[in-house]
Amino acid sequence: MSRAASELTRWIAVRQCEGRTVEVIASDAERAALAERFALVSVDRLAATLTLSRDGEKVSAEGTLKAAIVQSCAVSGEDLPAEIDEKLAFLFVPAKGDFNPDEEVELDESDLDEIPYEGDRFDLGEAVAQSLALAIDPFATGPDADRVRREVGLDEPEKENPFAKLKGLDLN
Repeated sequence: MSRAASELTRWIAVRQCEGRTVEVIASDAERAALAERFALVSVDRLAATLTLSRDGEKVSAEGTLKAAIVQSCAVSGEDLPAEIDEKLAFLFVPAKGDFNPDEEVELDESDLDEIPYEGDRFDLGEAVAQSLALAIDPFATGPDADRVRREVGLDEPEKENPFAKLKGLDLN
């Protein structure tokens, strides 16, 4: 993980991984920091349970993430509670020492789920935090979204949309 300091740090030593089950449960302070990081109203609950297995220096982690969040409705801005229940699968691999940030890198499908680590440990908590971010619906809407759309004219975009006048022009 390349972040300097994660809000949900859980360092795991590679040599202590085989057959180990780890629970990552965020504290009040960690949940508040994650809510700020991901622009949420709150993170009320966040827990992940992962089983680790090791193949040399590679460590796989599989399990589930369960969270309760409150986000803002994408249309009305009102508080919108949401439950998250996601399957997780990570593969932590040693970072390659010959990495050049300006060099183009070809990735095949098996490389896409790898999380590089340096040294003899990796941050399982940050991987869970990033999974939470990916599970958040950025366009979630609440029960008042349709009413707000009507009030501000979003239901009839051609009526108020400045580009609607271009619709009938032959621009070819």
